[in-house]
Amino acid sequence: MSSIELTSSQKTILTALINLYRESEDAVKGEDIAEEVNRNPGTIRNQMQSLKALQLVEGVPGPKGGYKPTANAYEALDVDKMDEPASVPLFHNDEQVEGVNVDGIDLSSVHHPELCRAEIHVQGSVRDFHEGDKVRVGPTPLSKLVIDGTLDGKDDTSNILILRIDDMKAPVGDAQH
Repeated sequence: MSSIELTSSQKTILTALINLYRESEDAVKGEDIAEEVNRNPGTIRNQMQSLKALQLVEGVPGPKGGYKPTANAYEALDVDKMDEPASVPLFHNDEQVEGVNVDGIDLSSVHHPELCRAEIHVQGSVRDFHEGDKVRVGPTPLSKLVIDGTLDGKDDTSNILILRIDDMKAPVGDAQH
């Protein structure tokens, strides 16, 4: 775990940089980050200077330049940087979301089905998700778990969707007829 304490604004900007970098694998322009987090490009430039000083981002000069996250950035946000992560699809209102992968699923209050919630940790932006939207996660690679739920809330800074679980299925084994 990293010992760097980031402000909420720094976390939001760094998360957006990592998400955009994952999509393009190229340096990300400050204007693109500003658009993603709905902030002024000047604010992003100022924040990037402090993130550079913390060695969390590196600047890439030139017309195709911008910013790239360093290995320290992933560590500071406690995000795994995997070359080939297993694919766990995410569906938003019955449409598969491209460029997004489910990183983890935390279940709470499983012993109270009417209170059961799932925290879906996502690699990629969650800004287009809104309360009340239908969300489907899965199937997961090993257990083939599929969760259908209604979005109860989200944390844009940490890329977490909070679902009220409507249905959850994990096949026990192949059906014998």
